[in-house]
Amino acid sequence: MRTERTDKKVVAIGGGTGLSTMLRGLKLYTKNITAIVTVADDGGSSGKLRSDLGMLPPGDIRNCISALAETEPIMRELLNYRFSDGGLAGHSFGNLFLAAMNGMSKSFDEAVQKVSDVLAVVGRVLPVTNENVTLHAELENGGIIDGESMIGHRGEKTGAIRRVWLAPDKPQPVEDAIWAIIDADIIVLGPGSLYTSIIPNLLVDGIADAIQKSKAVKIYVCNIMSQSGETEGYTAHDHLRAIERHTYDGIVDFVIANNEKIPKSLLERYTEENSYMVPIDEESFTGGTTLVQGNLLLVKDEQIRHNFSRLARAVMLLEKWVYMDRKRTEKRI
Repeated sequence: MRTERTDKKVVAIGGGTGLSTMLRGLKLYTKNITAIVTVADDGGSSGKLRSDLGMLPPGDIRNCISALAETEPIMRELLNYRFSDGGLAGHSFGNLFLAAMNGMSKSFDEAVQKVSDVLAVVGRVLPVTNENVTLHAELENGGIIDGESMIGHRGEKTGAIRRVWLAPDKPQPVEDAIWAIIDADIIVLGPGSLYTSIIPNLLVDGIADAIQKSKAVKIYVCNIMSQSGETEGYTAHDHLRAIERHTYDGIVDFVIANNEKIPKSLLERYTEENSYMVPIDEESFTGGTTLVQGNLLLVKDEQIRHNFSRLARAVMLLEKWVYMDRKRTEKRI
């Protein structure tokens, strides 16, 4: 399908594989992309480098750089190559590359920019903050979980999440992230882990305020499947309410949700991992946020993912629709 290129300025906020998936679709439509990425990860290779070198976690940043890089496929493979033996076992080359560049730079966002320049990245990739933050969660039963990697794997500490917060409180944002949000035509939250990839960005000082003030079209992309330890039993509207509880009511204009049925055999496998298709509760969307549904499903290697091209097309069409509606309103006035 042929895509229509545009100069619209798009800001995508999140982390994990969800954000990088979104970016692969968006770059089919525009080069004016800014990815704002969480830095609360403390597990795996990122957590090890964070502990050993005192740097911010590079994993989510690496995924976004790889998604936006205009380079040879072999280079993207190299970025994601993971060592399996010796002292480097578990580390990806891209994480080590960012670690080396961080050691040569004055700040983490400067290191990210240098790596992006080397790899000819379309748009920009920004850490949401340069501060070393830790994510915490409070459960409905009063239990406290410390660390991003523990929230989804909390052992005997069971119960729904009431809230999450960052320590230190209200870390300072990377200044360019604020300006990108204010200047955006489109702001997209997600897809990605609700409490560990999306909301942590919104807890950085000034980020939610900037989104609230921006005149951009604001969109939340709901996960297709619930996540064990985070969103068991959540509907699409429950995802939205969790974001609003941590920020503002009506912070997004649209929620995009997949309504395509998933093969029964695949659903059964996910159920064994305590993951279920997120129900779409249309009747709950009675406020100022509009629910948009469509077939956004991609099944690859027995994994459920968003179809990045369809998702990006839906995002761009929503902005176009709102823009035309605003123009009609201006003419009536």
